Amino acid sequence: MRDDYELSPVKFSRVSRRGILLGLTAPQLVTASLAVAIIIGALYFGGGEALTWLSPAWASVIALTWVPIGGRRAVEWIPVTSHWAARVAAKQTTFRKRLTKPRPAGTLALPGDAASLRMHLDPDTEAVMVHDPHSATLTALLEVSHPAFILLDPGEQERRVHAWGRVLATTCRSNHIARLQVLERTLPDSGTGLSEWWSQHGHNDGSWVAGIYQELIDRAGPAGERHVTTISLALDMRAASRAIRSAGGGIKGAAAVLRQEMTTLTSALRTADLRPSRWYGPGQLAIMLRSAYDPQVASTLDRSGNLGHDLATAGPVAVDERWDKIRTDSAHHAVLWVSDWPRSQIYPGFLAPLLLSSGIRRSFTLLCDPVRSDQAARSIRKLRTEYVSDAAQRAKAGQIEDAQQSAEYQDVLRQESDMISGHGVLRYTGLITISANTEAELDSAIAATQQAAIQASLETRLLVGQQASAFTAAALPLCRGI
Repeated sequence: MRDDYELSPVKFSRVSRRGILLGLTAPQLVTASLAVAIIIGALYFGGGEALTWLSPAWASVIALTWVPIGGRRAVEWIPVTSHWAARVAAKQTTFRKRLTKPRPAGTLALPGDAASLRMHLDPDTEAVMVHDPHSATLTALLEVSHPAFILLDPGEQERRVHAWGRVLATTCRSNHIARLQVLERTLPDSGTGLSEWWSQHGHNDGSWVAGIYQELIDRAGPAGERHVTTISLALDMRAASRAIRSAGGGIKGAAAVLRQEMTTLTSALRTADLRPSRWYGPGQLAIMLRSAYDPQVASTLDRSGNLGHDLATAGPVAVDERWDKIRTDSAHHAVLWVSDWPRSQIYPGFLAPLLLSSGIRRSFTLLCDPVRSDQAARSIRKLRTEYVSDAAQRAKAGQIEDAQQSAEYQDVLRQESDMISGHGVLRYTGLITISANTEAELDSAIAATQQAAIQASLETRLLVGQQASAFTAAALPLCRGI
């Protein structure tokens, strides 16, 4: 007899490793062409002797093309290292808050490329909306509470997975959404929740048992952790330009269009048995930004009422970026990129070893970029054509079709089948931010997180040369890309 409550496994599509020609990427094609030009030129003008004299040149170019370094070809490191060197020369890797120089009104006081972000307070919902003038987006966020997924029975887990899929499908159907960000972070618990529960439900009669229980609450509460999940929704102001003009134009018109998307998302979340809060106001966003840059003050702000609710002072005081780490006010941080999702079939809840690991202060961000159905269809048709043409070229060159290329082609066919069935297409980016008080603790936390990621069947890589922008995208709920 078939079990109707069986939990269905899922499978992620593989990250495409296909190049432009014969598996070579554009930088590899450039360096390979340069090596061929040097060899042919040496043979034409000087024969074998010239080829020998120029061997250091063409051998170095060939090494740049094919020698791997840190999971990438050597030539692919050139733009990363060049950009990093330029930023270091321009002193863009350090930030110090200018205490005597006031910030422009309406800004978020953030460093780097996030300094251009502006805030807009929506009078109808009292929600704060973050405007990015460069990428032309308007972002709002809310907090979502939910029961522990791994404690539910398989039938309920299956139902909630399908319900969350309908939430994502709702996002894909709208042509106005630029990005959806799910941010799950661990915060030190101030102990106020336990204290409030004890004051409301406890029986403090002065007995020895009540005294021991109160002492445990006083000690264990501040040492605990709590998990907070937020969902951020970014409006694409370019794609929604016509609707914005119909609503009055400008930021107010964009806010009106975003309010419609916010209502749709809230209804979809409630249908999925998730409990959305009110959309964040300026004070809540200020606390969240301050806690990201200064984690040690998070529990203090949680107990201090309205203290720290000013967005003008929510940014960091100092930021020092290095090649593979970043240091802010009271913590050292590092950002990992989920470079490859599980390749085999896995069950929902596979992230539990990573998300439920205790003793590590971290944030897990999932950036979901919806793709319009017509663009997705064109992209899939283009991929199919390229895979077929690459297979024909490899056959002419005598190369054998390997299993990786066949598996990627099957993923493309499955995506096309899912689109025909009415599913949306989303591009996922997973980022993990790890924070610690000292650099030694950070190195230990990175190793523990990478081990937890292996248990979750994830492949992670430490981002280098871009930790500042990666931290903004991974630790802040602003729907920023990288």
